Formats: sequence, C-alpha cells, structure tokens
Amino acid sequence: MSQIQNITWHQAAVSKEDRRTQNAHHSFVIWLTGLSGSGKSTLANEVAKELFRRQVKNYVLDGDNIRHGLNNDLGFSDEDRKENIRRIGEVSKLFVDSGTVVLTAFISPFKEDRDQARQILGSDEFLEIFVKCPLEECENRDPKGLYQKARKGEIKAFTGIDSPYEEPESPEFTVDTKSSTIEECTAEVISFLESKNLIKRKE
Repeated sequence: MSQIQNITWHQAAVSKEDRRTQNAHHSFVIWLTGLSGSGKSTLANEVAKELFRRQVKNYVLDGDNIRHGLNNDLGFSDEDRKENIRRIGEVSKLFVDSGTVVLTAFISPFKEDRDQARQILGSDEFLEIFVKCPLEECENRDPKGLYQKARKGEIKAFTGIDSPYEEPESPEFTVDTKSSTIEECTAEVISFLESKNLIKRKE
C-alpha cells in the first residue's frame, strides 16, 4: 500500500508525446517472458541491436542485471518475485515516458504480476512476448547451471522445478526458440513490430 502523504505530482515541461515526436518513433515495452534458459536475454539484446541500427532509442532491462542493483534486496519468494516485477513495471513506465523502447527479460512466472505490469503502462505500451521453449530443452541448455543445482536441491523455489511458471494465455506474440534460431526469432519480432506500425519498415 502506498505511503505517500503531502506529495503532489509535478507535471513535466516536456511531455511523452514531445519526446516521441523528437525521436520519430513510438515508445513501448517489449515484455519477454519465459523459463530460465529459454533465450530471453539473448533475444532482447539481438532485437535491441537491430532497433539501434534503425535509430530507435531503446534500453534492455535484464533480470539478473537488475538484481545486481535496483532489486538486490529481493529474494525469490513469491512475494519478492511479485515486488521484483512491480518495480520493473514502474521503471519501464519511466523509460516509456522518456520516449524510449524498453525490452525486459524476466522470467516473470506469474500471470497476475505480468497483468499488473500491463496495467501500469498505457493500453498500447505493453507487448507481452512469450519466449516459448520446453522445460526439457531449457534444462539441456542450462547456461548458468541453475537447473542442475535446483535438481540437487541447492536452489529452492526454482521456476519450472519446484515453483510454477504460468504460460501467457494470450500474449501479443510468441517466438519458439527451440524450433527457430535466435536470428530467426529476432527477425520475427522485428517483423511483428513493423506490422503494428510501432517501428518503420526498413527502406
């Protein structure tokens, strides 16, 4: 519950619309959700590179990186996971207000928390992209060795093992990183953004 008292919102002299006009593109959040090892961070950075080439201002918020700073006081209980996502939703809103495209790479396992993040943003500012990859494939990849530790009981409440992952029911877009390469998935996301007129088609 908010503890704000005796505080008044100060209206900015430069609006979100002003910044979008200057940048010559819309600002929004690409919310990548999926199991650990599904390829969220890799995809986020590849899409970011292509947007950068097209002079679309963007920034990647990565789950592990955020926990080194802003959210280093949070653990992995359900309550802390919820607060983790709430904070990212609020930070994403600030980036969107600045006219920037935000790419977030968070497991964000619970539908309720992803829905809350969506509510924080505007109706056309939140794109949930499901990075689909079977648990078995993610375990085979295990780039950080976390699944192995979770199976040994060294990590508790690990998503997909002893903590649930709730797949998106109706995401704006889905990419399958088991059947498609990262390059193909990147092209699919870029094509999707073009089809929604969120970025300009390459000339």
